[in-house]
Amino acid sequence: MKIYDELVARGLIAQVTDEAEIRDLINEGKATFYIGFDPTADSLHVGHFMALCLMKRLQMAGNKPVVLVGGGTGYIGDPSGRSDMRSMMTPEVIQHNCDCFKQQMERFIEFGDDKAIMVNNADWLLKLNYVDVLRDVGACFSVNNMLRAECYKQRMKEGLSFLEFNYMIMQSYDFYHLFQHYGCNMQFGGDDQWSNMLGGTELIRKKLGKDAYAMTITLLLNSEGKKMGKTANGAVWLDPKKTSPFDFYQYWRNVGDADVLKCIRMLTFLPLEKIDEMESWEGAQLNEAKEILAYELTTLVHGEEEAKKAQQAAHALFAGGNNDENMPTTEIAEEQLQDDGINILNLLLACGLVTSKNEGRRLVTQGGVLINDEKVAAIDVVITKAQLTEGVKIKKGKKKFHKAVMK
Repeated sequence: MKIYDELVARGLIAQVTDEAEIRDLINEGKATFYIGFDPTADSLHVGHFMALCLMKRLQMAGNKPVVLVGGGTGYIGDPSGRSDMRSMMTPEVIQHNCDCFKQQMERFIEFGDDKAIMVNNADWLLKLNYVDVLRDVGACFSVNNMLRAECYKQRMKEGLSFLEFNYMIMQSYDFYHLFQHYGCNMQFGGDDQWSNMLGGTELIRKKLGKDAYAMTITLLLNSEGKKMGKTANGAVWLDPKKTSPFDFYQYWRNVGDADVLKCIRMLTFLPLEKIDEMESWEGAQLNEAKEILAYELTTLVHGEEEAKKAQQAAHALFAGGNNDENMPTTEIAEEQLQDDGINILNLLLACGLVTSKNEGRRLVTQGGVLINDEKVAAIDVVITKAQLTEGVKIKKGKKKFHKAVMK
């Protein structure tokens, strides 16, 4: 099966322009394509997973990825799928986040001469002259068409700033610049980026002629992928310091029955023939499929050794065992204690299991917290220094485990 057909079979393609040309370029390994990442945090999260896996698949087929980090567009913020305006970041924070992205992407993408490259749109966007942009780029855009774009319609009710209104023009200019300077002939993005990407294609054709090669393609369910990266307590990060390999494994182990095969098909590199055989799985077999998903993705992000540790720890915990060697662990310092102990709400906060005391209070009163397999009866329970010295196992809900020890 050719790579384009595989992408379709895995459910990764939603919309394309010039499908025949796109298919030929990808199948022949002649696509130089870019995907953009706005550096809004110091770590990628699982919502970026689909794009990372797609870049890896296409590079393995001989195509060249151009990873664009939005050091320039990060000054503005994309209004797509948002109900409020993104907070401004300092140049120093933006650069730090870009550096973190590259380090994490190197686990997926092979960078180097004639391989993948990483570019930062701050290098050209921050040098643009405003009047020149109005004359050379702004003249190519219809305000009426822009206002019909879904990314703007969603924000019109809450209020769309002129700052955000320029995002489509800046993203379109990115493709135009990459086409001219890097030979980039294709762009990928989520289904919520379709209008922005069409703007880039049209800008190239209006500036350079209809024969200019500029293709767009969107990823099916990428906006759902962004939601996938969020949990009740925040995001599931690729940085092990923010989300441990165990918690990462558990996140995928706990996906819904209806989603597990879809995730395996879209995100893992298992052969399609093997995945097709799983379509008839049900009951206990779906739990096996979830373990396969969790193991494969944890291996991709954190390596096989960490994936094995996470799987072994999960098996031990859910089998009722006491092996907590690989459980996420928080060290409690002496100064965090009061009268040789720590209140359960403060302990939950210290371990990052809740984001506020109110959340912890609700969790405890609903019977959702266990210490060493015993339910915490009240919010005034204190965990002693002696207990922490030995180490205590905390269970939040049905599937979240953590360990707390004295530092």
